[in-house]
Amino acid sequence: MNDRKTHLDPRAVWLVLTCAALWGLNQVASKVALAEIPPLTQAAARSAGAALLLALWSHARGLPVWRTEGTLAPGLLAGSLFGLEFACIFFGLQYTAASRMAVFIYMAPFVVALGMPLIAPAERLDRWQLTGLVTAFGGVLWAFLGGFTAPAVGPLQWLGDTLGLCAALLWGLTTLVLRGSRLATALPEQALLYQLGVSALGLAAGAWAAGEQWPQQLTGASLWPLAFQTVVVSFASYLTWFWLIRHYPVTRLSAFTLTTPIWGLLAGVLLLGEPLTVRLGVAVAAVSLGIALVNHRKDT
Repeated sequence: MNDRKTHLDPRAVWLVLTCAALWGLNQVASKVALAEIPPLTQAAARSAGAALLLALWSHARGLPVWRTEGTLAPGLLAGSLFGLEFACIFFGLQYTAASRMAVFIYMAPFVVALGMPLIAPAERLDRWQLTGLVTAFGGVLWAFLGGFTAPAVGPLQWLGDTLGLCAALLWGLTTLVLRGSRLATALPEQALLYQLGVSALGLAAGAWAAGEQWPQQLTGASLWPLAFQTVVVSFASYLTWFWLIRHYPVTRLSAFTLTTPIWGLLAGVLLLGEPLTVRLGVAVAAVSLGIALVNHRKDT
């Protein structure tokens, strides 16, 4: 079935906001688990676990996710970009705060907004929406420069922030691959399985090449965050996201994901005691204003 809608209905708004809240909390879970599980190993484990859950889900529902039908090449590309994105996130969390990472990786909508008109001209942003994206970008850029002039986390904060921006670029490119290839008409479960499966293999290979080892002893302090990332985020929320981008305008959905920095900021400050700087506060305010402008729509 291909029942794409031109605007977001209340169900879509509720689902994308729930996903955004979970993704904001995900940065905290990832950073907590890094105390015991190395970055690439952790990323590979969550992708592999979520891929297994998704395969079982698809089998139980009788979904033909193993039929390639022209989706193999874009699936491999999307999975590779997905894996590189999370490699950047997990490495970056070693040098910057989870609250800052949550702000930077959600610059992905800029990549999507700039690229989508090449794929779907009807999704071109108007001047109000473009102003919203520029506003959000300006606030985030000011926060990013603080990593050089007044780092609140450590001297390598700029490196973690940069890796966050690289992750945003990779996430945006992944979304464009999903919309601009045969994956656009594939089952959401198949598109997600490509990303989880390919990224699990690539990240595991990277962990082996980097000399990472699975910890000999794990505690609930890392196992619970890893389970949350695997089951709730990588399986349930991503499956929901890919269903959304198949049925609703991706630029409008991506705009709502800009609420994620707000959730990430609150989670980092309240759960990890991370510093709340003026620069970061301004960035979140700019993102909030950008959301309002990006979702401005003339009445017809």
